Amino acid sequence: MPEPLRRGGLIDLVAARFRDEVVSGRWPVGSRIPVEAELVTLSGAGRNTVREAVQSLVHAGLLRREQGRGTFVISASELAGPLERQLGGGTRQHYLELRLALDRTAASLAALRRTEADVELLRELRDRRAASWSSPDPRARAGADLALHAAVVAATRNPLYLDLYLSMLDVFAQHMRDEEGGDEDLGREAHHELVEAIAAQDPERAAAQVTLIFGPFL
Repeated sequence: MPEPLRRGGLIDLVAARFRDEVVSGRWPVGSRIPVEAELVTLSGAGRNTVREAVQSLVHAGLLRREQGRGTFVISASELAGPLERQLGGGTRQHYLELRLALDRTAASLAALRRTEADVELLRELRDRRAASWSSPDPRARAGADLALHAAVVAATRNPLYLDLYLSMLDVFAQHMRDEEGGDEDLGREAHHELVEAIAAQDPERAAAQVTLIFGPFL
């Protein structure tokens, strides 16, 4: 009897390690997680334990297996599954209005509370977002865009806000992928100015840039 308990405990520990990679953003939403051999090296656990740990995060709604492609991060919060079901009936307009409200408030708070490390990360993610428009893959564009906006929310220093926002990322990403059509990045300048307004600790300007970002789509 003790052996299954020890093995179950090991699976939980490995799953917690992988969960931390997701929640911390080291495995960002939309990214493919390392292959099994790398996970074995990362965790120091056997292949069966790694598989079961990954599967537990699939069941929790953090990861999704895609046949022939690998396993991808679909959410950084275990609230995502229940919340996605609650939000499932919304229209495109509903989602855009919700994001506008959440992102405007986040931008204002981030401008007041950001650290120099936050600014450095935001500028890096802004540049990644701009570079993603060279890719024809809407998944890559949505992932890069949402990574930047999630980092803005993280800079609010409000863990409840961040947990709620992260739980909605997969819903937002799905709508972005469905609606993304042209090759022109309409929000490039506004995203640049958003980050600089946060860096300058100007909450009104930061909120105004969010309105400019969403304006063309409302």
